[in-house]
Amino acid sequence: MHHGKISLASTRVKKEVITMKLNKSKKENELYWYVNKKSEKLWMYRHKYYDALGKRKEKKKSGFKTEKAALKSLLEVKSTLLNDQVKLVEYDNITVAQWMDIWYNSNKDNWKITTQTNVEVQIRLHIKPLIGQYKLSKLDKSTYKIKFINVLIKKFRYKSVLTFHTTFKTAINDAVDNEILPRNRFNKLSIPNSDVVKENYLSPAELNKLLTISENQLKLNDYIIILTLAYTGFRKGELLGLQWKNINFDDNTMTVDCTRDNKGVRPPKTQNSYRTIDVDAVVFSKLKIYKSWCKQTLLKFGKHLKPDDYVFISKVGNPIDHSTPNYWLNTINQKYNLKEITPHGLRHTHATILLNEGIPVKVIADRLGNTPEMINNIYGHVLKKMKDKTVQVFGNSLIEAGAKSGAK
Repeated sequence: MHHGKISLASTRVKKEVITMKLNKSKKENELYWYVNKKSEKLWMYRHKYYDALGKRKEKKKSGFKTEKAALKSLLEVKSTLLNDQVKLVEYDNITVAQWMDIWYNSNKDNWKITTQTNVEVQIRLHIKPLIGQYKLSKLDKSTYKIKFINVLIKKFRYKSVLTFHTTFKTAINDAVDNEILPRNRFNKLSIPNSDVVKENYLSPAELNKLLTISENQLKLNDYIIILTLAYTGFRKGELLGLQWKNINFDDNTMTVDCTRDNKGVRPPKTQNSYRTIDVDAVVFSKLKIYKSWCKQTLLKFGKHLKPDDYVFISKVGNPIDHSTPNYWLNTINQKYNLKEITPHGLRHTHATILLNEGIPVKVIADRLGNTPEMINNIYGHVLKKMKDKTVQVFGNSLIEAGAKSGAK
């Protein structure tokens, strides 16, 4: 009987290194049995192979309770190597945390600084603490959903959870591209929409009240911010990034080609976000007056209005701060005891009103710079009501037609 020695890293919390005698199996010369500190007889395998560069390596795994289980795992390794999937073997012990570090460091130089920061925070504060300890090759969809997605849903809004999930899927796709994983088992995982969007939108009557009070109580340069958000459905960053060259007074259209916040100016959020939309004449009539105010304000400081100037400026001629829209909405809401609403809530309001009026999802998606899929995910509760109403309307129309026919 062949005897040998090998240092095995224990999987227990202490991670102690144990040296023990190995006894070769009579059935397979790469299988061994040994006795651990608890006097338990366990099995392991040691398989030698060549990597993609022709370098001789050894794959080993211990802790099997039966010889059959160890043999099955060994045969899986051999089968994988025979299919030229060497990396699946070499990286099968890598943890999620280790892979996320490798992926981040390999790709971060290709990302914008804001993306680098966001991804690093997601990995450090969320992915690693929740699922970082799992083996990348062993993490299954059910565990991922229970230990990661379900935990996040309790703490964050749907949009944030979706962002974390997308980051993780992207990293897994890279592992597949690098032949470390055979496939991405998380692609078709559905995430329930935990956002209660209806709490952050106004009815047409509530919006009308907000706009009426804002027009009466705010100066034009402040009111125009709320009015534009309400009538366009723009994201706050898109509104802040608007320049006069994006405003077409002849066609009553506005074009989104950048976004601006406290971190600077960047391209729009997605390719779909680049868009030109028609805007109600009510807004343009106020914009013409507001533009004159901008010219007069800039002249006070020796400046002239230029096409690449930002549309929304303060009374000292500087582009408004990213917190300004929130400030004026909060001021009006609190002073007049209106329903609380955020700039993004006005975007939800815009979409919800259009949906309730029966405007096609694709048209609304194009207007908001979204995809139809996103509209369906975010406004599913509105669409469900519309479907129920459609059934009722159809049935009622037949009943009314029957009643009229009977009356004759």
